[in-house]
Amino acid sequence: MSYFDELAYQFIDGEWRSGSGSWDIVDFNPYNGEKLTSIPVATVEEIDQAYRAAERAQREWGATNPYTRRTVFERALRIIDDREAELAETIAAEVGGTRTKVGFELHLAREFLREAIQLALRAEGRILASPIDGKENRLYRLPVGVVGVISPFNFPFLLSLKSVAPALALGNAVVLKPHQNTPVCGGGLVARIFEEAGLPAGVLNVVVTDIAEIGDALIEHPVPKTISFTGSEKVGRHVATVAASHFKHTVLELGGNSALVVLDDADVDYAVDAAVFSRFVHQGQVCMAANRVLVDRSVEQEFTEKFVARVAALKVGDPTDPRTHIGPLINEGQAEAITSLVERAVADGASALLHGETRGTLVAPSVLSGLPEDSPLLRQEMFGPVVVLVPFDGDDEAVRLTNATPYGLSGAVHTADIERGVRFAKRIETGMFHVNDATVHDEPIVPFGGAKSSGVGRLNGDAMVEAFTTTKWISIQHGRSRFPF
Repeated sequence: MSYFDELAYQFIDGEWRSGSGSWDIVDFNPYNGEKLTSIPVATVEEIDQAYRAAERAQREWGATNPYTRRTVFERALRIIDDREAELAETIAAEVGGTRTKVGFELHLAREFLREAIQLALRAEGRILASPIDGKENRLYRLPVGVVGVISPFNFPFLLSLKSVAPALALGNAVVLKPHQNTPVCGGGLVARIFEEAGLPAGVLNVVVTDIAEIGDALIEHPVPKTISFTGSEKVGRHVATVAASHFKHTVLELGGNSALVVLDDADVDYAVDAAVFSRFVHQGQVCMAANRVLVDRSVEQEFTEKFVARVAALKVGDPTDPRTHIGPLINEGQAEAITSLVERAVADGASALLHGETRGTLVAPSVLSGLPEDSPLLRQEMFGPVVVLVPFDGDDEAVRLTNATPYGLSGAVHTADIERGVRFAKRIETGMFHVNDATVHDEPIVPFGGAKSSGVGRLNGDAMVEAFTTTKWISIQHGRSRFPF
C-alpha cells in the first residue's frame, strides 16, 4: 500500500478519518496526470473538531518537560532517515520534483527537525528590576496555545515541518492545512511521522479542505492565537486582513521577485552558474527564485551568451529521470499562466532569446530581454521557468532597478570586491540578500522573511521563539505596597 492510499484521510484528535464534505480533493501526479488519491474534504464542523482537540491536548503538552518533548523530534528524525527512499518517491510523484529538488527538500527537513530539538529548550524567561521596593518582575515565555499552519505546494513537506515542528517544540498544538495540490506530502506524511514518533493525540491535527468548502473558518476560529501562512501575496493579504480583525498574530511568508545582480568585476562564469540555479531550481516554483537577472553593460554580452547557452542545455522532462533538470509545473493552469506571460511580453516588444515550448505541464525555459522599464513583468512574481535579463550602467542604477518592485524577499549580487557587495546588499529593500551566491537559501538558525509585499515576521532560529510564544509579565511584591486610597 502506498502513502497515497494510506494517508488519504483527515487526521483529527489522533484518528484517521474521512472528511464529511460532499466532494473530493483529487490528487494528481503533475507529470503524467495519474490520479494518486482522492480525499473527501473537511467541513467547518471538522475544522472546529480539530481546533477543539488541539486546545484540549495543548494543556498537557505545554506542561510537558521540554526535555521530554524533544525526544519526539529525535524519533521523527530517525523515521525520516529510515524511510528516505519512500519519502523521496512520494514527494517526486505528488510535487513533480526532480531528484535534486527532492534531495534538497529532505535534507533541509532533517536540518529543521534538528533545530526543533534544540528549540524546545530555548524559551527563556527574564527577571527585570523595578523602581518599587520589594517588587520582583518576572517575564515568562509561554506557548501561544494553538497555531494554525497553512502550507504551500512547492516544498510541501519541508514548509509544513518548518512551522509545525518549532510550534510543537515550544509547547503549542497545531492544526495544519496543506495545499490542496499536495495534501499527502504537506499534511498526511507530517502527521504520520509525528504519530509514529509518539506525539500525543490531538497535539497535531491535519485538515484537507478548500476555501470553497470552509470559507475563512480556519482563520476566524476562536481557538488559534497565531496563523503561520506560506503562499502567494494575494492570499496572504486576505489571511492578514481576516486574522487582524480577530486580533490574531500572523507570520506571513509570501511571494518574491528577486534579482540576481552581476556587477562589472564579477566572475562571469560563476555568476552564470548561480543565475541558472537561482532561476530554474524546481522549475522556478520557488519564492526566492531570481525572476530578474541584472547585468552591468560592460559584461552583458559575455554573460548573456554564456547564460543562454547554459539554459538551452537544461533537460526538460520526467522528474524521476536523474538527467532531468526541469520537471512539470504543479498543474496545467499554472503552465498556461506562465505561457501567457511569455506570449504577452513578446507581443509587447520583448525579445525572446529562448522561447520555450509548453507541453501539458512541462514548460521549457524562456529567456526574455528588451522589456521596457515600466513592464509589469519586471515587478510581478513569475512562478515558473521564465527569466528576464536587464542591463544597467553602474551600481546606483542597479540598486534602483533591483528595488523597483513591490516585493522584497531575497536577492544576490556578484562582485570581486566582497565589501562592495555588502555595501550594495545594504541598499536593497529585502529581508535577505546574498553576496556571491544564489538567491535561493534557507538555513535553520538564520532569520528568514521578507520586506514590503513579501511578508511579515520571521521564521527560523530564535525568530521561532518570537513567533510561537508569548511574553507574560508576572510581578511579585515581597513587601507591602502603599496605595493612595
